[in-house]
Amino acid sequence: MDKFVIEGGHKLSGRVKISGAKNSALALMPATLLNNGINEFSNIPKVNDIYTMIKLLKHLGVEATFQNNRLKLDTSNVTNQDAPYEHVKKMRASVYVLGPLLAKYGYSKVSMPGGCAWGPRPINLHLEAMEKLGATIILDGGNIIAKAKRLHGANINFEVSSVGATGNTIMAAVLAKGESKIQNAAMEPEITNLCEFLIDMGARIDGVGTSTILIDGVDDLSSTNGEIIGDRIEAGTLLIAGALTKSKIEIEYLNIEHIDIVLSKLKDSGAKISINNNVIEVDSSNIEPKAVDVTTAIYPGFPTDMQAQWIAYMALANGTATVTDTIYTDRFSHVPELIRLGASIERVNNMAIVRGVKRLEGAKVMSTDLRASASLVLGGLAAEGTTEVLRIYHLDRGYEKIEDKLTQLGAKIERVSTNEF
Repeated sequence: MDKFVIEGGHKLSGRVKISGAKNSALALMPATLLNNGINEFSNIPKVNDIYTMIKLLKHLGVEATFQNNRLKLDTSNVTNQDAPYEHVKKMRASVYVLGPLLAKYGYSKVSMPGGCAWGPRPINLHLEAMEKLGATIILDGGNIIAKAKRLHGANINFEVSSVGATGNTIMAAVLAKGESKIQNAAMEPEITNLCEFLIDMGARIDGVGTSTILIDGVDDLSSTNGEIIGDRIEAGTLLIAGALTKSKIEIEYLNIEHIDIVLSKLKDSGAKISINNNVIEVDSSNIEPKAVDVTTAIYPGFPTDMQAQWIAYMALANGTATVTDTIYTDRFSHVPELIRLGASIERVNNMAIVRGVKRLEGAKVMSTDLRASASLVLGGLAAEGTTEVLRIYHLDRGYEKIEDKLTQLGAKIERVSTNEF
């Protein structure tokens, strides 16, 4: 099991390129199950969740070749519609195969998904949508069994906006007979990326990027190529790394509008933000950050996946900031670990009250989930002395070689193998 050893207190400088968004790739990859042929993707990040999805697709009969951030998936010989626990337990996004398999083959059996250790994220919205599209759903021994001779169009109004449920429902509806209307659909860029890929396959989708999506089902879809959008969460994480260490850094990022809210909050804190084409510069040299409140919200609001990183930033801000998570109300496992570094944080229900301190001190801390891990790395970069971040396999699920990018910017961070648990 690996850990990061970080020598904190160093200024960062230079430029790095942001990787492809794993949350987008994890939706587009199972979408290829809707056609028979060779599909190729560019800008696929080399992170553990991607390899987990590749293993699952191979189990279903998909042939996969992954080299140099390019992925080729051949869906010509899908022979299996059963996604067992051994492939699904590591990642909640595995449930994305449910809709495509059901729509294409009239049957899918998917083990109840696993993934991050924090908080319930029920998949009832996925199942209710499949039932409205005409599927019969049976829960048996921890498995979801879905059947339908052919799905039919339906009106689906999500009680809450869900990225996963929206993506799964869109993938099911594109091969359903008739028209479907999805209301309160997720508007996240990853959903837009999925819709654009499906349209290239021959799907008929209107309202892309809005909360109301209209789908006119077709009989079949063709293979095509797709490009994965940049990872807005990695972009935000590295920008905060620059601001937190009072540095001046640049990132190459093609989808600047996807992080408008994060850039706005950084400006409010006193950071100087400059944008030149696809390059974003954050300059916090000799700036004392001001405390800025954030409340997470569905896109285009402040992302819940940036909540932990913002708390780490506010730990060294002037004043007191409140960070409220309205999406996942118990997503605060990073708080006690940041306190070990010297942060002053009080949790009240789904809100963290962060009182800025003058300095953080290095300590041994434990990763508990993907974004919590990122916040601990940020804290370690700014802390005085040495910080050890344990169980970084969580981080490897969603960040492509983040230690290499931070090293490129001048950070003192090393990956070390350890027997500690």
